[in-house]
Amino acid sequence: MLSPVMRERVFGIAFVRDSGNKVSPKRAEARYVCQACGFTSTRWIGKCPGCQGWNTLVEERMAPAGPRRGSAGKPAEIAWLDSVPDSATGRISTGIGEFYRVLGGGLVPASFVLIGGDPGIGKSTILLQAAGHLSASVPPVLYVSAEESPGQVKLRASRVGVPGTGMAILAETHMESVEEAVRRLNPSVVVIDSIQTLWTEGMASAPGSVAQVRECAGQLLRLAKTGGSSFLVVCHVTKDGMLAGPKTLEHLADCVLSFEGDRHHVYRMLRAVKNRFGSTNELGVFEMTGAGLKEVPSLGDLFLPTYDKPVPGRAVAACMEGSRPLLLEVQALVGSAAYGMPQRRSQGVDNNRLAILVAVLEKRAGLHLSSSDVFLNVAGGLLVEEPAVDLACALAVVSAFRDRPLARMALMGEVGLGGEVRPVLNLERRMEEAARMGFTRQVIPAANRKSLPAVPQGVEVEGVEDLGEAIKCALS
Repeated sequence: MLSPVMRERVFGIAFVRDSGNKVSPKRAEARYVCQACGFTSTRWIGKCPGCQGWNTLVEERMAPAGPRRGSAGKPAEIAWLDSVPDSATGRISTGIGEFYRVLGGGLVPASFVLIGGDPGIGKSTILLQAAGHLSASVPPVLYVSAEESPGQVKLRASRVGVPGTGMAILAETHMESVEEAVRRLNPSVVVIDSIQTLWTEGMASAPGSVAQVRECAGQLLRLAKTGGSSFLVVCHVTKDGMLAGPKTLEHLADCVLSFEGDRHHVYRMLRAVKNRFGSTNELGVFEMTGAGLKEVPSLGDLFLPTYDKPVPGRAVAACMEGSRPLLLEVQALVGSAAYGMPQRRSQGVDNNRLAILVAVLEKRAGLHLSSSDVFLNVAGGLLVEEPAVDLACALAVVSAFRDRPLARMALMGEVGLGGEVRPVLNLERRMEEAARMGFTRQVIPAANRKSLPAVPQGVEVEGVEDLGEAIKCALS
């Protein structure tokens, strides 16, 4: 049995005592909801008991309960699975090949897609370009601009070359007005820019609050599933890069896309964090130009060095981004710890992974790195998560520590805690891409070398068992 205090924390109910000393619940007029984990309380708390975060609770004003729009008085419809007809409608092509790939083969009708990214990264630009292609193939398309006027949208459309035929513009932040426009126009695709600026009459809190974002997203989801329109929704992100709003926002979406990259550089990466209708391993690469975002269908030497001079601390890794092989440059810098506490910093690779690799190099390869600062960087601003780049990262650190450049070669392999080089997947595709880019010498795990059916013509392949063999091979 929960105490009245615990019930108040869990259920958001304030308990009062009447003249008979009986405890009775009374619904509070306001509540406080944690933006990180959704914990609810009737009073403000500095530290959230759910996620242990500080200053994460925000106030929500409770509105009188009432029937939800479009659902009051309607009985629930039950259907047997074998009697449900198969959907004959195929996916909708966005007209942008990289966007098409990340979605898993196009936009699914009646789907709800969230797109998040840092300010100025290009979210509005890519959605406006996609809306222009969609309005030409499956009109009409409704573009709800909650942050810009129709004139500003038209100005950007003219700059990126979007004609706008078959596209309707609605500058509105009132959720009920947006819902009425969607039901009246019945568009095939609806673009919402952005969910944080919408507000609904059902909640008394300010636009952008947890309650408003959750309620507006729920209404948009019901519109998508009942009306058949596909929704592309822009969602702002926090300073940590997470989608702003409650975690339930990601749970209810069919697809969550993340737009990555430095806005001070020209390349942008589009990833699928969640996708109910396709793979989450695909990567779309775009180039930001004065005329909008342009596709980069062939990565080629996009992330490879443009010079031939050998420099210590640089290695080339062959990795996989979704279904496409990619060669990238890993840079390392090793120096004496100036303040007594050695640093382990990385960009593009998980910092914890770098700390593990440094410990393995010190324990298994005999490198004395305990008094040195180690910095690691993936050139081009790409974020790499697969473990097949471990070997390149480790050898880049060795090269920087010994101040000796590595031989020109492509490296692929995962490094275990025992110093062993573990096998990787899709080895043949990695090797073919490396050979195409002119890397005739390749270092792979010995386990992969034994089962390799054929070696590309003119390529020298060396299999290594552990880090010791890899270091001798790379520095020879």
